[in-house]
Amino acid sequence: MKSHLLLTLIIFFSPAFMFAKTIKEKPIVIFDMRYLLEKDYSDQNQVKQVWDELHAVSTLQGIVNRVKPRLYIKYVNENNICIDEYWWNKYRKPGKWLYNKDTLELKSIEDVIYYFINDINGLVVYDPNVAATSNLASSIAGIENLIAVRYDAAPNSLYNKLTNSNIKLKVKVSLLNNDGSSKFGSEIIPDINKKSTGSAKNDAYLWFNEMYLKKGKCNTKYAAYYIDQKWMDNPNASTKNHHTLTNHDFFVSKKAFFFDLSPWEDEKATDDPGQIKGEDFRTLTTLLLSAYNNNKGKEMCYIGGFPAWAFKYTDWNNIGGNHEPVATEWEFSKIIGAYNAFKDADAIGLGALANSSFWMHFPLKEKYPQKWITEEQLKQKGYLTKDGKLNIGNKKLIIFYVGDYDSSSWIAHTTHSIWDDTNRGLIPMMWAISPVLEERMPMVMDNYRETATENDYFVAADNGAGYLNPGMLQNPRPISGLPSGLDVWKNHCKKYYDRWDLSITGFIIDGNAPGLDNEGLECYRSFSKNGIIPQKSPLTLLYKDMPVMRSDYDITDSDPCKAADLIIERISSRNIPFHWFRNILKTPTWYKEVVECLKTKDPNIILLDAPTFFSLYKIYLQENNDAANGLIE
Repeated sequence: MKSHLLLTLIIFFSPAFMFAKTIKEKPIVIFDMRYLLEKDYSDQNQVKQVWDELHAVSTLQGIVNRVKPRLYIKYVNENNICIDEYWWNKYRKPGKWLYNKDTLELKSIEDVIYYFINDINGLVVYDPNVAATSNLASSIAGIENLIAVRYDAAPNSLYNKLTNSNIKLKVKVSLLNNDGSSKFGSEIIPDINKKSTGSAKNDAYLWFNEMYLKKGKCNTKYAAYYIDQKWMDNPNASTKNHHTLTNHDFFVSKKAFFFDLSPWEDEKATDDPGQIKGEDFRTLTTLLLSAYNNNKGKEMCYIGGFPAWAFKYTDWNNIGGNHEPVATEWEFSKIIGAYNAFKDADAIGLGALANSSFWMHFPLKEKYPQKWITEEQLKQKGYLTKDGKLNIGNKKLIIFYVGDYDSSSWIAHTTHSIWDDTNRGLIPMMWAISPVLEERMPMVMDNYRETATENDYFVAADNGAGYLNPGMLQNPRPISGLPSGLDVWKNHCKKYYDRWDLSITGFIIDGNAPGLDNEGLECYRSFSKNGIIPQKSPLTLLYKDMPVMRSDYDITDSDPCKAADLIIERISSRNIPFHWFRNILKTPTWYKEVVECLKTKDPNIILLDAPTFFSLYKIYLQENNDAANGLIE
């Protein structure tokens, strides 16, 4: 016994053990980049500084946060609220994830890069004359642990600071020639010995496809659709945040591939007028097919981003395209669905997002259960007779699709202004939030459930666990000609629906794609048994035991009583007692006032919670053969 005790004392008081007990975890580095929001976008030198510094830090952040959260920036602003500060402060409170974590605030980009110098292998330098190379640089940065920087020989450029100052980082990959001339745009695409497309932009992406994608160097479960350095030509086309460079970090951490290509086959890309018509489309489908092949057709590809419609590829503000922004959104959705890909839609306006590579480490619970309503409870509320028959009389039953929360950036931005509204909880609200947003903004998703009232119920936003047109998963598959992707989509959605206890898909955007056929309906029935709301379906339908209702009007008027008038008008034109309305980024106060207006104008209009609405709608279908078989219009 004495020998064991002596050995224990020796180990416990040994210098190595005592060092292990006293060593502290490295602090979280904080870098406030809001100084860049003060830059004058009419000055090209200042625009270049904004682009270069945010691009470099975002790629660095993706690398150093890959394994654990180590670098946090403050940058994204929404209505004078710093979104990054809002979430940081929320989780610094006692008992929260970041409580008592040590921090170190650094003051310059050089300090930040030098602090993490041992985590990076050098630089990937891109060509200022071929805009697409900035996205190639983000891809390569993640794959090879390099910081992305734009080539610029000016003495005060970030490129010179990183290569010639005390930091002296080596250029490991250069996307231009040694003499500073462009690598892409000659008759032959370098390294791969293929004839040029006539477009330096597309040549660059095809080079990357051969050199990285086809060789399996990327993690093709992730991709990123963000504007390239062409943003610098017209930085005031949208908000100051909308270079979306801060969105890169998560996808760099995942070793994803980045692109910025037009989805239109019938025109030249507006940022590359010298190309052959549809060249961007052909390159886009080439990249998507490589990702599909790498994933062996068995995994969905998660694409962050959205068409940069205020800058490119549309008819907006005389950009030069032939198609409207929404049509462009739908065309992109149609294409990606054909290749087993979906998007987390960082759309312009609220598209900027920072620190996803940091927050992705937030610990979620295994399950977030919700309560469904029972038949007995429906009877107690008077909606069913004692023998379970529908008992609604002249009531007109409505549900609001509280959206659109199909984007990580949108939920991060709107929590302070919408979710935190003091009137939330006063009326039933069906929050339509894509469960796949847990990938980049898990803390937002957790916060919703932790602070939800009994009147807050959650369903999946368009079109499930990600935004695509699900008709493009069905056979025959236009554009790609690939085998059905329905089983892959089903397996993908099911794991997210299970964690968040979802059984309703609040809206299905069919867009320019085919509507759901029986196989598509069967796919949704496997994870969304309590209801779906497609665009392309009969007005009413009972598919086996799954209720289906065609989507109706968007109610977006900011005046609650004008919104109520439109609801009443629409109800009067539909020969059914159940009505769905979509609303975008409206506050609980707005919904409350709409309901109050409805009560004064027609007290028979009743807003229901989602479980009650879909349960009663299903019973209605079971009792009405014409409605169940899609024969009512």
